[in-house]
Amino acid sequence: MNSPRDIRRRIKSVTSTAQITKAMQMVAASKMRKAQQAALNGRPFVALMYRLQRKATTQAVEFSHPLLEVREVRKRAVILIAGDKGLCGALNSNLFRLASQFEPSSTVFITAGRRAAQFIARTRRQLAAEFEYGDSPRYGEAKAIAICARDLFLKGEVDEVQVVATKFVNTLAQQPVCVEFLPVGEIKELEPAGAPPEAEPAADTTEYLFEPSPEAFLGYLLSHYLNIYIYQVMLNAKASEQSARMVAMKNATDNAQELIKDLTLEYNKLRQGKITTELLEIVGGQLANV
Repeated sequence: MNSPRDIRRRIKSVTSTAQITKAMQMVAASKMRKAQQAALNGRPFVALMYRLQRKATTQAVEFSHPLLEVREVRKRAVILIAGDKGLCGALNSNLFRLASQFEPSSTVFITAGRRAAQFIARTRRQLAAEFEYGDSPRYGEAKAIAICARDLFLKGEVDEVQVVATKFVNTLAQQPVCVEFLPVGEIKELEPAGAPPEAEPAADTTEYLFEPSPEAFLGYLLSHYLNIYIYQVMLNAKASEQSARMVAMKNATDNAQELIKDLTLEYNKLRQGKITTELLEIVGGQLANV
């Protein structure tokens, strides 16, 4: 049985840990709100770009582009977007479980985030490029990743590019997903976390005039679409990471508080038992003297 001194020392240690996890929970909550707001702020531009693409597609009679070329998949590239740090529950583990389903011999990886690069090195898979991004992803970081994947596809080094990242559903739910990136198929609207569904493009009656032609405009739009797509994926991945970390730290804080209650109860029982023993010894000594 532990002595009262050992229990007091352990209560002090657990209390310090609870203070740390509580602070990390508050920091993660603040960063999560910023990441979610960043995704929402980019929604008007994404919606406008989508409407322009849909209008140009309806007006373009014949349009072909190297990024639209569908080839037999002999080798593929996977853009793996994970977090930079741990302490976020099973978020990274679930993501890496999905990424491990690709055949190592025919798959090269483009990683974003230190945890993703560590996973590729640990599993001895092929790494084509490694990128880092901070707590607030920037458009330039997403553009660099998209350019790297686009160059691999255009040079014929890979026949397909997919993105493996975490989709932000809500604060308590994050879902690892695998989506097609190249070749570009039907361009679908991106939906940032927490935003209401956009109205159907058919409801937009605005007339657009594309110069010099809808085909030229689509060719210019494709590269920007890919950059914006990766940027939105990074924003959602960062919101998922921070929300998962906030929930994990909240659970850790709650568990620490429960452990402190149990240790305090055990300490009080030991102290009460010791006091009772001393009282019995005193009473026993007095009776012996009588």
